[in-house]
Amino acid sequence: MSVLTIDVGTTMIKSVVFDDQGQEIAVSRLATEVLRPHPGWAEQDMDAVWNAVVHTVRSVLSGLADPVRLVSFTAQGDGAWLVDEDGRPTGPAILWSDGRAGDLLTAWQREGVLEAAFRRNGSLTCAGMPNALFSWLAAHDPDRLARSDTSLTAAGWLFLRLTGVRACDESDASAPFLDHATGDYDPRILDLFGLSAYHRLLPTVLGESERIAEITGDAASQLGLPAGLPVVMSPYDIASTARGVGVVNPGQACSILGTTLCTEIVRTDVDTSGEPSGINIAYRGRERVLRAFPTLNGAEVLGWAAQLLGLSGPPELARLAFESEPGARGLLFLPYLSPAGERAPFLDPRARGSFWGLSLEHSRADLARAVFDGLSLVLRDSLAAARTDVSELRLCGGGANSDAWCALIADATGVPTARSSDTELGAKGAFLTGLVRTGAESSMHTAAAKYVRMQSSWEPDPERAQFYAALYDDFIGRRTIAREAGWRGGAVWQGSGATGPGGTPHDGDSIPTTPGGIRA
Repeated sequence: MSVLTIDVGTTMIKSVVFDDQGQEIAVSRLATEVLRPHPGWAEQDMDAVWNAVVHTVRSVLSGLADPVRLVSFTAQGDGAWLVDEDGRPTGPAILWSDGRAGDLLTAWQREGVLEAAFRRNGSLTCAGMPNALFSWLAAHDPDRLARSDTSLTAAGWLFLRLTGVRACDESDASAPFLDHATGDYDPRILDLFGLSAYHRLLPTVLGESERIAEITGDAASQLGLPAGLPVVMSPYDIASTARGVGVVNPGQACSILGTTLCTEIVRTDVDTSGEPSGINIAYRGRERVLRAFPTLNGAEVLGWAAQLLGLSGPPELARLAFESEPGARGLLFLPYLSPAGERAPFLDPRARGSFWGLSLEHSRADLARAVFDGLSLVLRDSLAAARTDVSELRLCGGGANSDAWCALIADATGVPTARSSDTELGAKGAFLTGLVRTGAESSMHTAAAKYVRMQSSWEPDPERAQFYAALYDDFIGRRTIAREAGWRGGAVWQGSGATGPGGTPHDGDSIPTTPGGIRA
């Protein structure tokens, strides 16, 4: 008997079938479109997402001889997937990456609202979270809120289409409204954001043992599955990915080297101390919490650097980078290139990147190495913010395909690193969750021990680890200087860009600038 898993990502939907040994035996992928009708907006057609799920499921099942015994899924988190009382979308889904509510975030930060909410449940609001989106819609599209009956997440939308149940799992509910002590929404947090009137939009929060239901006849027919199969809603993608690499016990940690550099550590309690940043995700009822630091700067920084240096992409950038030495011959890089600044392990929408110590003696390889060093020190920064001892950092995401970067991260963090033999780790986490929820395995610990296989590992080199510990101190010092200076170092030209000084058209000899500037 096999297990069908579904992973509804932001730009890719995947259906993966696992056999009884936990091996991937079939995978189907389909890209999805992120709609950007206005600058800073990020939306998706909810029916198009469901249709893509149908397509990948039918594709992955074609030719499969082994019958499916259960369906388990994970999906992107946050956002607002609004439906009416009939379960139909009242408009496109507003995604976690949407930035239209950025000004609200700035105001809430200035007024101390963000910190007050963080001190209650350990999650710092981002622009794509439901509280920010409800507030924006209340001001700009109140009719849509009036027509909406429930605000789901991507996982909630899929659970509704598969089972007819409107619900939210605890991981999705964690930010921003969950009371970790009760497993339900905290009315005080709703009050803090002035959203008590929209409590009606929040779906029922299902505990770990409650997120299972039978597939409906209609959904089974569309997907080509037998009626009555059990369907399990797994934690949302970053939490399912942590399970997929076997990070299930206190003190275990992983980092996703993808669009976000997301570092996650399992704890037994909610952490509301320190500088407000990141999120605390309910991970197993009230027994486990996943302390997560999802940055805004990750693989896009590698893509930017590759383009800047005339390379084909991050793999070629990595090959060039490791021609240089640790520390890039005195060149230090602050990798805060996102126009939205940074959100973890600190929040500052003004954050901008820079190179420090640049001279004519530095090579293209030094520039590339400084980029990898800087991103690796961000991972160390997240581990430091977590204030939890870890003995191993498991790596996943596209960046983990680079052996050299995995070894560098071990040196830069001072923690041994390891990589799984699986490729679809969010789906693997859904597989493990499905086994536990249906009783095939007794616990996440036993399931992970049985089915998670680590392929490679790297130990920190003592000499290089000592070097990077000192470089991290320099990294934090330079960032403090940049932050206190307001990040930007000069005036910004506000002209049309179509003409040069005096109205003379540009003839191609101008010098382009880079995000955040280059500071020597």
